[in-house]
Amino acid sequence: MTRSRWEPPPEIVEAANSTRFARAHGLASREELLARSIAEPAWFWDAWARFLPIDFDEPYDAVLDASRGPEWGRWFTGGRLNLAWSCVHRHARGPLATRDAVVAEDERGSVRRVGYAELSQAVARAADGLAGLGVREGDRVALVLPMSVEVVVAYYAIAHLGAVSVPIFSGFSAQAIASRLVDAGVVCVVTADGSERRGRAVPVKATVDEAVAAAPTVRHVVVHRHAGLDVPWAAGRDVEWADLLASGDPARPHATVDSEHVLMIAYTSGTTGRPKGAVHVHAGLLAKLSQEAWFQADLKDGDVLHWATDMGWIMGPWATVGTHAAGNTLALYDGAPDFPDPGRLWRFAADHRAAFVGVSPTLIRALQQHGTEHARAADLSALRAFGSTGEPWNPEPWRWLFAEVGEGRRPIVNISGGTEIGACLLAGDVAMTLDPCSLGGPALGMDVDVWDAEGRPVREGAVGELVCTAPWPAMTRGVWNDPDRYLATYWSRWPGVWVHGDWASVAPDGQWFLHGRSDDTLNVAGKRIGPAEYESALVAHPAVVEACAVGVPHEVKGETAWCYVLLAPGREPSDELREELGRAVEAALGKAFRPGRIAFATALPRTRSAKIVRRAVRAVALGDDPGDLSTLEDPAALEAVRAAT
Repeated sequence: MTRSRWEPPPEIVEAANSTRFARAHGLASREELLARSIAEPAWFWDAWARFLPIDFDEPYDAVLDASRGPEWGRWFTGGRLNLAWSCVHRHARGPLATRDAVVAEDERGSVRRVGYAELSQAVARAADGLAGLGVREGDRVALVLPMSVEVVVAYYAIAHLGAVSVPIFSGFSAQAIASRLVDAGVVCVVTADGSERRGRAVPVKATVDEAVAAAPTVRHVVVHRHAGLDVPWAAGRDVEWADLLASGDPARPHATVDSEHVLMIAYTSGTTGRPKGAVHVHAGLLAKLSQEAWFQADLKDGDVLHWATDMGWIMGPWATVGTHAAGNTLALYDGAPDFPDPGRLWRFAADHRAAFVGVSPTLIRALQQHGTEHARAADLSALRAFGSTGEPWNPEPWRWLFAEVGEGRRPIVNISGGTEIGACLLAGDVAMTLDPCSLGGPALGMDVDVWDAEGRPVREGAVGELVCTAPWPAMTRGVWNDPDRYLATYWSRWPGVWVHGDWASVAPDGQWFLHGRSDDTLNVAGKRIGPAEYESALVAHPAVVEACAVGVPHEVKGETAWCYVLLAPGREPSDELREELGRAVEAALGKAFRPGRIAFATALPRTRSAKIVRRAVRAVALGDDPGDLSTLEDPAALEAVRAAT
């Protein structure tokens, strides 16, 4: 093993879940398993459903029905089941009953532990309480909750009842929440009085009340007293979470629903217009999320998993369902991961003996500037691997996490897919060699490729469109209430081919990489270049902690790059520094790629999942409408970009 990339030692390859699964099915290695899973997807998903197992109340007739075309593939047809049973209730009735299902810590340091038996009873009680409010199978129930025990209970309770969950980030504006409530036709909202972030109270219910005023379908608002805030109360509409649980029957049986019964509507932003509601179903999402946590996180019996995320992002359900499907422990943290100091994440991982910790590159860039002392002070002996998703890595932060924090002994399992995918298209594995910033390769069962503009596969490092040429179980069953938008967005470029909107490449050694969104990519003098390449060159400079590159029209080159940078503490903007950074980009990319402008900003717009929204930066730079901003953590960051432009 070297400190420059992950090269798994033989004992880790032998013990890896992917190796074990492959050999249990007569295959010699993960490579053979991957090849067969792509060539015979029905075999793979059937084998996984039986291996986990996914408990079907009534067995399925066929693994895949693609009679309507790959756009509308249906999985495990004829089967009936309930995701809440497979993730919670079956564990509560066996030897795992007393194992911690959830460990939740808040910013003040309070910790709650809930075992599987206790979680099972709470889920049934909450489901029965919701039924008492008139919630029926198929009704939509929104979750606007911090990452606490209650968000897990509510998520499974809605599934238990056969209703449809609509997870929404609890830090959204009222307008953003309202747009989702209206689009989904939500009848009930489960929320909290408030939460805490960086030591300050966040009044969640007040925002929800404003949103509900614009959503006439909402009949009830269930409120968990999480932060101890005084909140307005609407008699007849508002219900105490504690009263809902107290009134519910812990023996209420779960609804047995069709495999294709809708489980969740997960919203993701478009470049314009209203957010898109990705439709996910019980069997398909359960199959995909469970196998990804088992293979990619390589969870062993009794492991603890933590991902720094929110239930309103797909990684919230990924971590929750993926961890619980195998009966392991989910560790939740409600608060800023670098508060009150940059060691908070590492202490959290140490205190709860996390085996797998998921982060974003943006978070690591923020922690890197504080050095390694905080990570070194924490006992990370239980930690075997990091997870990562959300955006492409820059080499220096990747190397810092891998070599300095991980000491070259813990791989960074980089994965990428999206809300509409239900999980991942590309994924690393602890049993694979992983180069810096690499995503490894195709996720198991995913027939992905990289195509040029003419629809031909490209290799040898050439950049092209990331596509998928066959259906998979967790693919969205359309855009909620808008099938035409679904087809136009993902399936209209080439017949029967999903175009994901990411630029990707496959290196000569077979390692896969992403280069940003395809609508973000620059075309400078006829040469395609991803914004991440500019950003990597800039953040490699010690004065820069974050960078965002966007393409703007140029009368000679077609496009040129405008780069916005955030400076490290103690560094000040200057013409000399701007020139120095320009030369650094020129040295990294070539003279033709020198940025047309380098601007010093004080903030950049990002989503709650920490992704910089380049399209919004570009729109501000050009004076255009930035489109849907509902996923921004702080819309005021756009003013910082405007001031720097």
